[in-house]
Amino acid sequence: MKHVILGNGPTGVVAAETLRRAAPADEILMVGSEGEPPYSRMAIPYLLEENIDESGTYLRKTPDHFKKLRVRELNARAVSLDTDQRRILFQDGHFEDYDRLLIATGSHPVRPPIPGVDLPEVQTCWTLEDARAIARLAKPGSRVLQLGAGFIGCIIMEALAARGVQLTVVEMGDRMVPRMMTPKAGGMIKSWVETKGIRVVTNAGVKRIDRSAQPSVVNVTLSTGDVLPCDLVIVAAGVAPNVAFLESTPVHVAKGVLVNEQLETSVPGIYAAGDVAEAPDLFTGEHLVAAIQPNAADQARVAALNMAGRPTKLNGVLAINVLATLGLISSSFGQWWGEKSDQGGVGVEHIDEARYRYLSLQFKDDVMIGATSIGLTEHVGALRGLIHGQVKLGAWKERLLANPLQFVEAYVARSQQPMALAR
Repeated sequence: MKHVILGNGPTGVVAAETLRRAAPADEILMVGSEGEPPYSRMAIPYLLEENIDESGTYLRKTPDHFKKLRVRELNARAVSLDTDQRRILFQDGHFEDYDRLLIATGSHPVRPPIPGVDLPEVQTCWTLEDARAIARLAKPGSRVLQLGAGFIGCIIMEALAARGVQLTVVEMGDRMVPRMMTPKAGGMIKSWVETKGIRVVTNAGVKRIDRSAQPSVVNVTLSTGDVLPCDLVIVAAGVAPNVAFLESTPVHVAKGVLVNEQLETSVPGIYAAGDVAEAPDLFTGEHLVAAIQPNAADQARVAALNMAGRPTKLNGVLAINVLATLGLISSSFGQWWGEKSDQGGVGVEHIDEARYRYLSLQFKDDVMIGATSIGLTEHVGALRGLIHGQVKLGAWKERLLANPLQFVEAYVARSQQPMALAR
């Protein structure tokens, strides 16, 4: 049996290691396309902060790790797939056959259609090559504009602040991290960031980027009409799954590659996991892309076990976001935006703006389905436990609506109860 894994990020690495344990005699090929050892993109900000060197981003520290596992590595980029012949065509013209295929190709940064976005002073922050370019341009005192204040944008922002640049962040949404934070929470993070000397402009975009009369300087025109001279522009406007090679195949793709509970796609023998996969949500069963490393690792293990002939199901994807923004810790879990009241939804907020403390709990019937927190670092795992375990709260729901800060006590009291326990 020959297994091919397209992608050598965290998903591909976990899948390869799981496959080797589950199928000791099978052939495994892991394909990466950047010409780098398998590494973690989430470590790039630490590299930019100079807390680690490039080797510190590597997922496995010994050079012969995969050789010892008898996992063959290949540097190539897939350009098309023949699902009938079970063959992959790569950019260099060679083919690879497979018996089982895992699509773990991840995602790529989106470059909005802005005039001037391809100038050399405009960078994304996604690869080690990107990090090298940013390190050359982001010197202390450099004028830097960052487009996007989402999850990835905030991580990059932290690294840029550590490099001592003059930073302006522009976000099209009405708050920071709008896809993981409630309006109040996103506003509090914006206020916090501004106290650290970073300018944040929300409800705004970039109209164009032009070369200025000064060497290596660009003028950035905002939708507000402001024109800002910049030494560096970083685009952090979101990512999109790497699925171009699946065009004209029967593999179903929506926002990502659609998979079932076994992480199998619409084509038998082909699986997908990680940032590229669109898997069933824990609560609703609706498909979503949850591009975070814990989900990627879980999906990789489930996919690999199924590829090895050991039937395994994913319980469901749970959205999890934990973010450090210039020393302020925030998190969101599950359906943090809540459920409609006519569907049994109700929520509660605790707000302490002076201390930058915030908590939002969202319920459907007597189960907590989502939460958002700021500045509450102790025992925040209890929120995840209540949500992921779909714990029936019984009378504790009303107690939490009255005082949401009692979530730890609720977890201790109810988490050991069977999920189907009667109220």
